Amino acid sequence: MSASAVPGRLTWRFADVVGVSPETPRVKTISFDVPGWPGHRAGQHVDVRLTADDGYQAQRSYSIGSAPDGARLELTVVRIDDGEVSPYLAGELRPGDQIELRGPVGGYFVWEPSDGGPLLLVAGGSGVVPLMAMIRLRAALGSDVDTRLLFSSRTWDDVIYRDELERLQGDGLSVVHTLTGAQPPGWTGYARRVDAAMLAEVGPGPAQRPRVYVCGPTPFVEAVASALVHVGHEPSLIKTERFGPTGG
Repeated sequence: MSASAVPGRLTWRFADVVGVSPETPRVKTISFDVPGWPGHRAGQHVDVRLTADDGYQAQRSYSIGSAPDGARLELTVVRIDDGEVSPYLAGELRPGDQIELRGPVGGYFVWEPSDGGPLLLVAGGSGVVPLMAMIRLRAALGSDVDTRLLFSSRTWDDVIYRDELERLQGDGLSVVHTLTGAQPPGWTGYARRVDAAMLAEVGPGPAQRPRVYVCGPTPFVEAVASALVHVGHEPSLIKTERFGPTGG
């Protein structure tokens, strides 16, 4: 992710894997217990480092999907077949294993209920992960701030956190999906890329001055941010987090 840490303040820690659960055919959530974890804010991420037997190291950043609630944290990882890190995280890790991580990183793309709303969250694929931390925090604290999640996925089977998002709807949270690849029989939702018309329909509108968070692949984020400004949203209220097309 694009945010950077304050130099000298982060140290590598060993994180113990305590659970692994599938989200989609290519996505898994790994739960860690991190001794000495200082806590995090919804929207932050961590750096993960893997070291091979020959000493070669690979490092990637992953958003934290769990709400800030103590020493345990969750990372949701998409397996990229030619990646250096994600195939191991999403394919090999088992409870009892350890990895190295450091964080939390980032103080820009964060939200707490005390920040208020309304909120407009726009996610492309695994860009939903830091936004899910915000949604989970909102639910955990019983916040009823008006929150709209517009979630773009390729197919219905690719929707990360699908069942949990369905359960959490209500109490001011609405979730709207758009499927840009294939749609299941009887699909009545959006079936195109996020555009200005869709953003205007989902709301909340610019007059309500919502706090807007957009996360996803770089082209997605740039297109959505441009459309938001076109609709009339104030640029200073739009926060973006993006990731590149390669890595893992």
